[in-house]
Amino acid sequence: MKDRWFFALGRSGARLAGAACALALGVAAGAQAARAEGAADDARLPVVASFSILGDIVREVGGDDIRLDVLVGPMRDAHTFEPTPKDARALGGARVLVVNGLGFESWVPRLVEAAGFKGRTIEASRGVKPRRLDDEDQDEAHGHEDADRGHAHADDDHGHGHAGHDHDHGGVDPHAWQDLSNGVVYARNVARGLADADPAHASAYQARAEAYVRKLRQADAEWRRKLDAIPADRRVLATSHDAFGYFGAAYGIEVLSVVGLSSEAEPSARAMADLVARIRAHHIRAIFLEQGGNSNALRQVAAETGVKPGGVLYADTLDLPGHEASTYLGMFRWNTTQLLRAFEAP
Repeated sequence: MKDRWFFALGRSGARLAGAACALALGVAAGAQAARAEGAADDARLPVVASFSILGDIVREVGGDDIRLDVLVGPMRDAHTFEPTPKDARALGGARVLVVNGLGFESWVPRLVEAAGFKGRTIEASRGVKPRRLDDEDQDEAHGHEDADRGHAHADDDHGHGHAGHDHDHGGVDPHAWQDLSNGVVYARNVARGLADADPAHASAYQARAEAYVRKLRQADAEWRRKLDAIPADRRVLATSHDAFGYFGAAYGIEVLSVVGLSSEAEPSARAMADLVARIRAHHIRAIFLEQGGNSNALRQVAAETGVKPGGVLYADTLDLPGHEASTYLGMFRWNTTQLLRAFEAP
């Protein structure tokens, strides 16, 4: 039981372990009550999505036929997320869990166990071609995280895993949604999973998914056309963490990052020096901060190179409702507009 409440226990001790056991039992009972109450009061399919970008895709496909909870909401970082008893209750009352996969949500397996979730899990990225880091890239991206991972593994041996500090993606970049053609895969995977869980509304899920796919493809073609018009030597993106690899590969942009795949990572001195040298060599006109990411290192690089910050990009999260980047397509529109403005600057 002590492992099951990895996100509730901050230190060891019999008294705390006993409290955690009692809390776990309370959540289990609460989840059963939530399922019973939800079934009686709401005929919609209860669905949980892991983070905000995925939640928007699920909302587009599920429409009014689902009741959606999003665990990591807008302007929050899934890399540093630590689930709470409230999250376990939400998942315990759901019939479907939608995750990104590709090692992105390292905290999900233990949350599933804690919540007693027995429903259907949809892996939205299933079928995409993973972007893999070569050995040199992995050394650059993860070398600075070795100490943190060692600490997390040592704690796991004592039953206190810290999901917010364990981000080894096994050499695979999980940010596949940064290519809109992969967004098409996500939407269709979600539609199939929801249809399997709720056959009565299968045709509605499929119809919404295909309507959404048309929007994704239209946006994809528009941004490709506009970016292709920029000379290749101007299409260089310098940012904080390596979340835009799929975006770069899809739209012909060279991506330079100061840290690896985790937005909470601290860069090494070597990584900082390397990025400064590459920025100067490419005559980069703007450096982009990432919403919710480690901006201190990038501000330091900007000060050293004399290159001004070019604005904020969204990688792992959406903006709050009412803002342009509050949807998946809106996030793409925001990011690409910022980049075009920088690439086109004299």
